[in-house]
Amino acid sequence: MKKISFRTILTLLTTALVAYVIYQNWPDIVEASRHLNEANIFVLLLLIPEQLFMYYACGQIFFSYMKRRKEIKKLTTKDRLSISTELNFVNHAVPAGGVGGLTYLTFRLRPLGVSAGQSSFLYIFRYAVTTVINYFQALIAIVFLLLVHGIPDEAMWVLPVSLIMNIGVAFVLMLIIFIASGKRRLEFFSKVITNVGNMLSKIFTFGIKKKPLKREKFDHYFLDIHKSVLLARRSKKDLKGPILWGVIYSLCEVGTYWIVAISLGKPEILPCILIGEAIGSVFDGIVPYGLYELGMVGVMIALGVDFSTATIVTVMTRVATLLFTIISGAIPYRRTIMKLGKENGANS
Repeated sequence: MKKISFRTILTLLTTALVAYVIYQNWPDIVEASRHLNEANIFVLLLLIPEQLFMYYACGQIFFSYMKRRKEIKKLTTKDRLSISTELNFVNHAVPAGGVGGLTYLTFRLRPLGVSAGQSSFLYIFRYAVTTVINYFQALIAIVFLLLVHGIPDEAMWVLPVSLIMNIGVAFVLMLIIFIASGKRRLEFFSKVITNVGNMLSKIFTFGIKKKPLKREKFDHYFLDIHKSVLLARRSKKDLKGPILWGVIYSLCEVGTYWIVAISLGKPEILPCILIGEAIGSVFDGIVPYGLYELGMVGVMIALGVDFSTATIVTVMTRVATLLFTIISGAIPYRRTIMKLGKENGANS
């Protein structure tokens, strides 16, 4: 029997991931195609450079910090963009609420001299920065709508919801910083994760695998994160670049929706997009499909955007983003895992 080549396995894996993304979003793709004739195609074409720049900005949140810390090998602009598009593809293709992206980022940056703890710190930092900026943008939009009396009385619930979510985000961020800043707290956290993981493994494998998780590995991993947090706290100026790129990335995220809205002749709904995107984004790192868009559509409708416009803008943006994700990320992803897979095989 002929042995299946490594290249064939990786090609099939990439194809399966692409097929999964298309299958999961097929209803949205069909719906978006029905409304394509309502949009200005020339305006929609602006999404191509805008999306590329957004991916580049996302990567720069990581790379600008590591470059300043001299913790990574020199990368070309092409390399940085490739890593960013690969990461974006994995985040969409692997339904793991952001865990898939973190795993891939660790795998991708390890050959460049970046440890798992450092990758995790930067990944969490990226989400923290963009989430805070999203809520700041939403606050500005809320103030603007209040000044122009643009929030219907029945939509005033948006104000306490936004406030509660801001407080919740701030609390979670402070909790993460608190835990990561203390070595003993991280050791305790590592112990809890190891014990709970082993207990669940024992239950679900009916006692076959009693202790698959090794405490030493988790201790090493969390200690690495601890060191990265302490370095960042001691050298706050090194965070200026990543924060700036985080602002740019967040603006591009909203810009994607706005370009679609402009193409449909609805540029005035920008404040509603800002608020809807902020509230919907709370689900982005938790639930891979569905609730993000559902929350955004619901908020925009509550703020006075008609159902048709809110739905079409959200669906068309999602489809355009997903298609661009596949086109820009699938091939670099396959090329990278093939290259790294061969290197790991040669070194083993």
